[in-house]
Amino acid sequence: MVTNHRKKNSRHRGSWTHSHGEKKKHRGAGSRGGRGNAGSGKRGDAKKPRYWDDKKFHKGKLGFHNPTSNPQNAITLSQLSSSIEKFVAQGLAQKDANTFKINCSDIKVDKLLGTGTAAFAFEVVVKSASQKAIEKIEAAGGKVLIQAES
Repeated sequence: MVTNHRKKNSRHRGSWTHSHGEKKKHRGAGSRGGRGNAGSGKRGDAKKPRYWDDKKFHKGKLGFHNPTSNPQNAITLSQLSSSIEKFVAQGLAQKDANTFKINCSDIKVDKLLGTGTAAFAFEVVVKSASQKAIEKIEAAGGKVLIQAES
């Protein structure tokens, strides 16, 4: 035969504390100074200095990381045109007559974008380039060589 048993909490319905000790003990996180690192307020001076200027105290994750992303360093045509003289001075690019030759892996760039104009004739070796960038460089008398992934 099946017997019906009352839940224990129904036995506490008549008492003020409902078996949680003092009347206020079971309300939220009130009797423990709050949740987490809370409670370092007006009279919690013993706890405060732990949180002042302590950058290493942060617990948990910050932000998010997308595992499917493929971050690439990119440079635009306008950035390349304005910086090419600096790259030649540093030995990262060569100037032959009126053509600048540059390998973008030397300047840690993965992709060439077509924003801006090609001020010079470039011979660029790069891992990837946008279609607009290739068209603009070829229109200026240069060429783009796509480097094979290694």
